[in-house]
Amino acid sequence: SGFPHAQRTAIAAVRLLAERDGEAPVRTLARLAATVKNKAVRARVQTALAGLGALRGWSLSEVMELAVDDHGLDSDGSRRVQVGPYEATVRVVGEKARLAFARGGTALKGVPAAVKATHADELKQLRDVVKGVNATLAAERLRVEALLSEERIWAVRDWVSRFLDHPVTGTYGRRLIWETSADGQEWSAGLPRADADGWTVVGLDGRPARGDRVRLWHPIRARVDETLAWRERVLATGLTQPFKQAFREVYLLTPAEERTRTYSNRFAAHILRYRQANALMRGRGWQAGYLGTWDGGYDSEATKLFGGGTWRASFHHQLVETDGRRDYDVHHCSTDQVRFARQDGATWEPAPVADVPPLVFTEAMRDVDLFVGVTSIATDPQWADGGEDRFRDYWHRTVVGALTPSAQVRRDALARLLPRMAIAGRVTLAERYLHVRGNLRGYRIHLGSGNILMEPNDAYLCIVPARGGTGRLHLPFEDDPMLSTILSKAIMLAADDTITDPTVLRQVAA
Repeated sequence: SGFPHAQRTAIAAVRLLAERDGEAPVRTLARLAATVKNKAVRARVQTALAGLGALRGWSLSEVMELAVDDHGLDSDGSRRVQVGPYEATVRVVGEKARLAFARGGTALKGVPAAVKATHADELKQLRDVVKGVNATLAAERLRVEALLSEERIWAVRDWVSRFLDHPVTGTYGRRLIWETSADGQEWSAGLPRADADGWTVVGLDGRPARGDRVRLWHPIRARVDETLAWRERVLATGLTQPFKQAFREVYLLTPAEERTRTYSNRFAAHILRYRQANALMRGRGWQAGYLGTWDGGYDSEATKLFGGGTWRASFHHQLVETDGRRDYDVHHCSTDQVRFARQDGATWEPAPVADVPPLVFTEAMRDVDLFVGVTSIATDPQWADGGEDRFRDYWHRTVVGALTPSAQVRRDALARLLPRMAIAGRVTLAERYLHVRGNLRGYRIHLGSGNILMEPNDAYLCIVPARGGTGRLHLPFEDDPMLSTILSKAIMLAADDTITDPTVLRQVAA
């Protein structure tokens, strides 16, 4: 996985795998398709998978789905092996595989010394299984989330076997909202539940909704009141979804994008911390050439496939040169257009944004909003002290700007979470800010950038919060670090008279 050291050898290995019979080559290639970063090798892997799928009558998306390795786990996500007098169990707990030992039914802490001494080979095999399961879990999370941009419909039998009973994928599928239908026209949403008759979808009213077809629920197809109801249900039941679904942002085509026709400028003209932005793009499955001060390195186009591989989004960004004459590193990039192309045989044809399917458009724009929201210099709590003057206007404009769709969803999550918290009496949620009443002074936390202004003079307060600052508070999703940042800052500021950090105290007392 990752970047191959010998590209030609890797391509030859892909060709040999594609020529072998059985399901093992398909599983191996499917795992490579989700992990390999080299463009040439990745393209050969996808071509090989498409060819293998065509021989079996499967689409590329279905090939990836059917090739998910179960690693020998039982349907409950565990695998038990006897190692001498000990029982070893590999089990999927949450979204991680773990290895545990027991003896005579009594759980043990760590790996017994006797196992390390006399069963080293078996221990290594078990640890390799854990490593393999975790790699599959990581790939499956990305693959299942990518299905939100597709108009896929499954027969109930396939849905149960691939998303509920599967020992790896099931850890995600059982926590997602699905829709079922008997005619493909009227759909009823619900969460999976097992009963005497097998798996079914249970709606907000508590009644099972049966049908012979199933699809993933997406808020872009739901009424606003239904989406809000599902958000409340997810919070009330303590469900942590593997990625934002009930709280997922929705991006609809705007009049400005209809006028520009072939591109969107919605997230243009932002200044991003480049290394972090590039890593996040790659982590989200976007392929991008690295920016640099060489010929052709001043512009880059990050691309990602959507809609099961039938659509491609392109996010353009440029290098921002530094003032240092001998500083050749890339510290920042500026954002530009988002464009779309439709697959036409072996080529990609540019498409007007109005022709892009709503699911594809919203999922692509959500990723770009994530890049801006996480890596913009406006979200850096330490930037104000070291920022360059030429970025200052952008920084001041963005840290107090209007909320993007991701920040609006964050606001809705806060509106539901804050009443459940101990600081509920000290916080007030406004349109763009969370107001916090401390014992020393008042504060405003911007819901987009997370930056803090102190009342009454709007002086900027720099705080770099520690991880885990929300304590045991249940969050309905884990893929919005800014939500945790805002909550941890609010908890700290509500008890500002107990702060011991001298750098924070100096700012508060100023």
